Amino acid sequence: MSEPRSAPTIGQLVLSRQLRALREKASLSREEAGRLLRVTAATVRRMEMAEVGLKVPYIQVLLPAYGVPDEEIAVFLRLADEANEPGWWQRFHDILPEWFSGYVSLEEAAKTIRSYEPHFVPGLLQTEDYAREVLTAGAVGKTTDPGRVDRHVALRKERQTLLTRPDAPTFWAVLDETVLRRPVGSPSVMRAQIDKLLEMAERPNVTLQIAELAAGHHPGTYSPFVLFRFDVPEVPDMVYIEYLTGALYLDRANEVSGHMEAMDRMVAHAESASRSKQLLAGFRKEL
Repeated sequence: MSEPRSAPTIGQLVLSRQLRALREKASLSREEAGRLLRVTAATVRRMEMAEVGLKVPYIQVLLPAYGVPDEEIAVFLRLADEANEPGWWQRFHDILPEWFSGYVSLEEAAKTIRSYEPHFVPGLLQTEDYAREVLTAGAVGKTTDPGRVDRHVALRKERQTLLTRPDAPTFWAVLDETVLRRPVGSPSVMRAQIDKLLEMAERPNVTLQIAELAAGHHPGTYSPFVLFRFDVPEVPDMVYIEYLTGALYLDRANEVSGHMEAMDRMVAHAESASRSKQLLAGFRKEL
């Protein structure tokens, strides 16, 4: 049996989809592929859905049966070895919930990340003190153990490096005014957090918009969500929605397009990026 992983890397997602496409091009069913490997059709499905790691011996059996030339098989096997390398986030397996490890994997590989947040500053933009207050309250991670909180803060800091790396994704967030009005920790914690938001808003790959309460209801008022877009055609756009004890990952075209439309309408509804910087500076003066 193939061993399950906490979350697939983007390489595994791409190769798994390619494996399915090659099987379908060869006009073989999952049952027929399973017979070649002496496994069930369900195991083949799990490989093609990146629910398990890609075992090289299995690939070596399947690709010739799918009519793939030897030179292309060699390339596929090399890519599979690279894809099976653990993501950096797996160092935090002791505190990372299984349902959130998929998020970190997608975040790491995304070309564009669009976020709506009505409750807290997005994790990618939080200061250490702000994050510690949120985590200690049990809002994320559901623990008040200092050691585990420290691990969660370290994970959050590691995630944040993706916004400053040379190939950083575009990050575009719409924050409800309540995010800034709700005290998290002391006034000094909130001042430092707003300073960080202002600092990050100056980066060319980061756009922040504030949705003021006075502007009224908007399409995303229901719950926070994140949209991911990738630079590889094999991986579709995805939506992430988190709830108290887990999360949903949506990739159906109608679900993604509905959230995309809502996000576009929220962007039009919220204050512009330049006006939002002025609002942030105003909120800081009030603290």
